[in-house]
Amino acid sequence: MPRPEVLDRIKEAEQEADDIVAEAEEDREETIAAAREEADEIREQAREDAEASAQERLEDAREDIESEREALIEEGESAREELEQQAEGRVDEVVDYVTDLFEEAVHAQT
Repeated sequence: MPRPEVLDRIKEAEQEADDIVAEAEEDREETIAAAREEADEIREQAREDAEASAQERLEDAREDIESEREALIEEGESAREELEQQAEGRVDEVVDYVTDLFEEAVHAQT
């Protein structure tokens, strides 16, 4: 093969290699850009999932607190009603006691 043809083929091979390298670099840049975009999407999804989870836990905690509050109110009302019943049951006894004290005080003055 004559020398000029060999040089032309070498130049063509070098050009072809340069084109392959340029294409590979372009592919690399596209792959990096796609990976960054995917990473951003994953971070955003993770943030949204974390917010949703936090909101759900907050709602669960509020429901638990409300249930506990209602139970405490019921317990307090039940205790109050019991005390009222006990007090009402002792009204006659207290009236008798106060009447006795009054009568003793009246008799002590006379």
